[in-house]
Amino acid sequence: MNKSHIRSFFLVGFFAFPMFLSAQQKDSVNLQNKKAIVTNEIENDSATLQAEQVIDLSAVDSIPDNDFILVKSDQTQKYDLKDHSQAAKYDSLWMKELIANAPLFEAIYEDVTTLEPDSTYVLDLNTDTLKLRLEKLNQKTPFNVAYNPSLENVIKSFLTRRRGLMQRMLTASQFYFPLFEQEMDNHNIPLEMKYLSIVESALNPKARSRVGATGLWQFMYGTGKMYNLDVTSYVDERSDPIKSTKAACQYLSKLYEIFQDWDLALAAYNSGPGNVNKAIRRSGGYKNYWNIRSYLPRETAGYVPAFLATMYIFEYAEEHGLKGQKVDRPYFETDTVHVKSLITFDQIAELVGIDKEELKILNPSYKLNAIPYVEGKNYTLRLPRSHMGKFVANEEAIYAHVEKELNSKESPLQELVKQAEEGEVVYRVRSGDYLGKIAERYGVGVSQIKRWNGLRSNNLRIGQRLTIFPKKQPVAAVKPKNTPSKGSISSNIKVHEVRSGDSLWTISKKYPGVSIENLREWNGISGNNLKPGTKLKLCDCSS
Repeated sequence: MNKSHIRSFFLVGFFAFPMFLSAQQKDSVNLQNKKAIVTNEIENDSATLQAEQVIDLSAVDSIPDNDFILVKSDQTQKYDLKDHSQAAKYDSLWMKELIANAPLFEAIYEDVTTLEPDSTYVLDLNTDTLKLRLEKLNQKTPFNVAYNPSLENVIKSFLTRRRGLMQRMLTASQFYFPLFEQEMDNHNIPLEMKYLSIVESALNPKARSRVGATGLWQFMYGTGKMYNLDVTSYVDERSDPIKSTKAACQYLSKLYEIFQDWDLALAAYNSGPGNVNKAIRRSGGYKNYWNIRSYLPRETAGYVPAFLATMYIFEYAEEHGLKGQKVDRPYFETDTVHVKSLITFDQIAELVGIDKEELKILNPSYKLNAIPYVEGKNYTLRLPRSHMGKFVANEEAIYAHVEKELNSKESPLQELVKQAEEGEVVYRVRSGDYLGKIAERYGVGVSQIKRWNGLRSNNLRIGQRLTIFPKKQPVAAVKPKNTPSKGSISSNIKVHEVRSGDSLWTISKKYPGVSIENLREWNGISGNNLKPGTKLKLCDCSS
């Protein structure tokens, strides 16, 4: 009788490293009187699977969550991996939740950077009750959770203005917190530090601040490099949940070594240890956060209160009527495989039948929706278990398809290679900028800029930094050579008379070297509305 190797998979956490059980030899498998015989050849634990025979597919629903069946079609000779229906349902719900939560970063970022701890908010929360709860928190955490009016105001602000956001975070946290807690335990960091990720990024691994801080833990480029987070044209490991969490724990541990106080370590994480040292000196040597808060940068003055308020809300969510959606299984069943060739998300989605949006969530560190292949580096693809079998069982065919497309003149890979070779630019948004204008300036599409920067809308802020992979170098606006004296518009100077349907954009396109900013400045225009018949100067007539 042939012996079968039955391979079992643990329920692997979404961002946990893959774990495997040893293969066990059995003569047969009996699942509630419904037999399914599967022969798996395991070569060097490579997860290459070959299905020999399936007798009864009706047994799929009775298979435990940690088993799976491969079906081989006699007609197509392709593998059709069957997933457990309930597990697939959980995974689908998680995807919807995480995708929907992505835009919340803008709200939390706006709150933390403009927070006014001394402003008051109306909420039915008895101050004495709050003091008792904070004291209980203080007893079980190394953070200095002491009552003061500023902290009360921040708590009330979050419970009124950001109540919906906090409720969403209660659900999403079930997804990320197990990873954070494990890594913090490894580094002997208080587990309550996990709440920092909500203040930093609203649990969005693609979050990017106006100054360029990126990922769940909002690393700046330089700090990320210090902790071995690779940032290239293809990859930004600041958005990798596993690697960035390890780096955040290392950084926080180092800051605690310096200050020997977790509140000050938090302040230094936000503003840098140099600013905290300056605040200590300016305060006359105080080392309690609340005593030096007025000497810290404005953003940091609201940062620690925001963290403590988040901790309080999570610990006392039920008392405030906040209830996140309880998830019975807060993990995805996922696995990773090292890629052996540059491959795009579009190709992966097409070949293994996975939604591209899901790929982005599972692989957030890849900037161009493609996974590179670089000699000496190990770049991995993370897939749900239900799709991984398809990928590893057909690797040769997949890479042959990728190579064929790479050699094609119309290959999307050619464009990605070109972008990577040309490198990126970081563009700082100026007054009057909008995505269409910036896109045309660099010869790219609006959708590309949004994808590269994780933008969910077309809204931009002055000072915001955008990563762009240009197809052309921008042409600076050129002033006309012969400019008349101030206050005069001579007959030989071009003047545009506004017609119905005109806009600053369409007008600027008609005159090379004239930008929307030029038109605003030369004509004293602040808005976008133009009145037909108005004559617009097309030069800097004031100089």
